[in-house]
Amino acid sequence: MWPDNETERDFLNFSGVAETVAEIIVQAKGRPISIGVSGAWGIGKSSMIKLIRSAIAAREDKSGKKASEKYVFVEFNAWLYQGYDDARAALMDVITDKLGKEAEKRQTALEKVASLAKRVKWLRVAKLATTSAASIYFGVPPVGAVGEIVELGKKVWNEGIGKGDADAAKTAASDFAKEGGQLLHPKEETSPPKEIQALRDTLEQTLEELGITLVVLIDDLDRCLPETTISTLEAIRLFLFLKNTAFVIAADNDMIKHAVRKHFVGVNDDLLITNYFDKLIQVPIRVPQLGTQEVRAYMMLLFVDNSDLADGDKEKIRAAMIGQLKRTWQGKKVDRAFVQGLGVNLPEFLIGQFDTAERLASLMTTASGILGNPRLIKRFLNALSIRMTISKAQGVGVDEAVLAKLLLFERIGDAAAYAELVKKVTTDTEGKPTFLKEWEEAATAGRDLDLKAPWSGDFVKEWLALSPPLHDTDLRGALYVSREHAPLITPEDRLSSDAAELLAAMLEHPEMATRLKDKLVHIPRIEITVMMDRLLERARKEQEWGVPPILTACIALTEADPAQGSRLAAFLADRPPQQIQPSIVPKISDRPWSGAVLDAWSSSAEVSRPVKNAIKKTRDNGHVAV
Repeated sequence: MWPDNETERDFLNFSGVAETVAEIIVQAKGRPISIGVSGAWGIGKSSMIKLIRSAIAAREDKSGKKASEKYVFVEFNAWLYQGYDDARAALMDVITDKLGKEAEKRQTALEKVASLAKRVKWLRVAKLATTSAASIYFGVPPVGAVGEIVELGKKVWNEGIGKGDADAAKTAASDFAKEGGQLLHPKEETSPPKEIQALRDTLEQTLEELGITLVVLIDDLDRCLPETTISTLEAIRLFLFLKNTAFVIAADNDMIKHAVRKHFVGVNDDLLITNYFDKLIQVPIRVPQLGTQEVRAYMMLLFVDNSDLADGDKEKIRAAMIGQLKRTWQGKKVDRAFVQGLGVNLPEFLIGQFDTAERLASLMTTASGILGNPRLIKRFLNALSIRMTISKAQGVGVDEAVLAKLLLFERIGDAAAYAELVKKVTTDTEGKPTFLKEWEEAATAGRDLDLKAPWSGDFVKEWLALSPPLHDTDLRGALYVSREHAPLITPEDRLSSDAAELLAAMLEHPEMATRLKDKLVHIPRIEITVMMDRLLERARKEQEWGVPPILTACIALTEADPAQGSRLAAFLADRPPQQIQPSIVPKISDRPWSGAVLDAWSSSAEVSRPVKNAIKKTRDNGHVAV
């Protein structure tokens, strides 16, 4: 499983863009700059912000002066403040606090920072007065000294003023004077325009005295409600175009323009909205869209990151893959063969996961609703991982590529079409969606398809053309492990009276199951699958796997329906190695499905030596299925 967090390690070949942004800021040499990093939700903007910061911090100038001495970073996430604080005031506070710590560390510009803090506080109080007026209008009781004055004003308006009210007014006015006096000298004549200009001047002087460039990194702006978005943009505007400042704003352009449109309610001039945004952003940069090579590499790196490889090997693979991605325009390829050629000892399961990435890369790049979006890819892989884990735990053999194609349709396709697919599979005696055959062949060949609802739409045509084709595949196992989305309540869950009687007999006297073979062969395969489900549920309670009676019952079902053999094999291979006893070997060795199980036990370091000896002896004697 992979968390949905940004990262400072480049998995997406974004480092080139990050270095470009860093170079723009460095080359500005203190001149004000604002850069917009645009891209859709989940495309990797937050990771890009982290990489930009790292790219700037890693630089040194010609004199050997480190970037940490020249640049101070402020990361601001407006979404975190939404509903708790005014985003505009919060951004001012965050910048002031950061500069205060920097002044303390450098022991310079302390007075400037203190003056800056006072002016920010003054603007907060001015905002509080505005909020109090709004509170009266909406019936919300104001608080603090300003609130007391406002409440008194309401009373005077409604009832007139008496001696007690006059005394209260003096007290409230005194409190307010004290509160305001802590911010600026009471004799100073001030106003919001003067204070805003003074704030800008003080910030410039502070940065000049500290000898730094302030780099403000704004993230998650497109997650905010329009009011919070505009408030943050107004705060950015307050600090923009000051010497020694650089703003990097990560957001989806369309979401920001939507917020601006909501702000200018009733204004239908798109040019006005565009101009408002363009005045904030001097340099627009778009996060690059991922192609098949990048998607394949991204999934492989996710698998590497989740593995037990040493950190050094993980970093070697990551750096090599990103380097190779930079040369894909020359025809270079990032695939399993490339990674295997890096000289890192890769475990077999990881190589298998690389094969999964290669199969899914095209699907993740082109399928509508994903289109190479890293966040959606990660969520898809998490869901696929859960399904495969359920498949293993339930002893259901499911091909990962088949499950991935079904999962894609489940999450993006029409719900009515998915329900119809489930119904067709569960009513087919072999569990195959044979009705897809002509559609899949036509879609693969690029021929036109005239599909009716709920199968109409571009996504279905894309999905039908994806590999692997499903029309000749038994999908019952895949649907069985997908039940959290669509419960598998179908005719196969309602056994016929004959099947129900046989199942009851096998559960009560499993050791006698071989005598039921003649009757079992007449039970439809769809019911045999349900019967195996019930037997395997009982079998999971066994703590020792020699020849428990339930094994005899399971084997009897595999003889009636050979397709159940792979399910029983997967179930046995998943038993704890300590539970396996030598006596099970001759019991299953001549079964056509047992080879993979015996191989797994032979190669396992945890399976006991007597079991391995029994396997060797049985094979030496030729007592194995041919």
